[in-house]
Amino acid sequence: MYILRRLFTKMVNINNYILFLSSGLLVVFGTILIVNVERDSFPTYFDGFWWVMTTVTTVGYGDYYPVTIAGRLIAIFLYILGIGLIGVVIGKVVDGLAGFRKKRLEGAIVYKDKKHYIIIGWSQKASFAIQEIMDTYDQAEVVIIDDLKEAPFLKDNIHYIKGNASAKETLMKANVSEAHAVMIFSDDRINDDQLIDGKSLLIASSVEALAPNVHTIVEVMEEAHIKNFKHIKVDEFIVSNETISSLAVRSAFMNGVSSIYGQLLSRSHGDDLHLIPRQKEWNTYQDAFDSLLKQGATLIADGNDLNINRRLGEPIPESARLFAICDEHTYKTIAGKEE
Repeated sequence: MYILRRLFTKMVNINNYILFLSSGLLVVFGTILIVNVERDSFPTYFDGFWWVMTTVTTVGYGDYYPVTIAGRLIAIFLYILGIGLIGVVIGKVVDGLAGFRKKRLEGAIVYKDKKHYIIIGWSQKASFAIQEIMDTYDQAEVVIIDDLKEAPFLKDNIHYIKGNASAKETLMKANVSEAHAVMIFSDDRINDDQLIDGKSLLIASSVEALAPNVHTIVEVMEEAHIKNFKHIKVDEFIVSNETISSLAVRSAFMNGVSSIYGQLLSRSHGDDLHLIPRQKEWNTYQDAFDSLLKQGATLIADGNDLNINRRLGEPIPESARLFAICDEHTYKTIAGKEE
């Protein structure tokens, strides 16, 4: 027993590559030996392979078994060494999976895929953002960056990176240069708006330094602070306090306006705002407007220009980004995505 215990202890400490290679060789040579020694009992190599696998995993169905002394010696060898070796391999696999899950939960896994969405700063707003992303495209890959002890939210396509979001190492672990978009949310744990926007500015500067071509959206607490972000070329801003206050005032003066905003901001119900692919037969905004209207959509903007209804006769530039309001079914029909 002492010798076996020492042997199994050494197996556990063997390099994983050597351990897996040894296990594979044991199964292969065991199969070859038993078939050549026990021709009558094991007519094919698959039969031998089946018996070796059921033997080393202690299943032992009994449908095949050796009858000669040489065959039984091979079986004894597999009982003593094979079962222990395969047991160690299975233990290594289980430990590896458990270790991977632990690292993933702790945000220690490097993300290597592309075209993902990065959310920096966990909060209830970030949670809603993830839900909106999933409602829009349920196959989207999302990476959350924060300094929490464990991942606040994990799924097969939702990942977590722990660390300082303004640090180059953390952003590189999230593969920020290959991301589709980066959303930076304000830190709700800070009480001072200037300090909140200052932290967001630091993070945005780091993101733009590493990934200047990635679309970056930043939540700012005060609109007056936006000018401080201009030099780092952030693509879009969401003004947190002013947006909520403005919507509340508009709702007070125009009953029901918040429901309209709600529909445009959420894909869960009603019509939505969609980026419409330009059709080759559209030469002017009038062409696009009339064509979309016939299909049940209303053209409202080119990029952030909302006055195209007064420019219908103008030609559509190559750089145009046309936005229209319609339901999901109509959008898929227009975009040629209808199944």
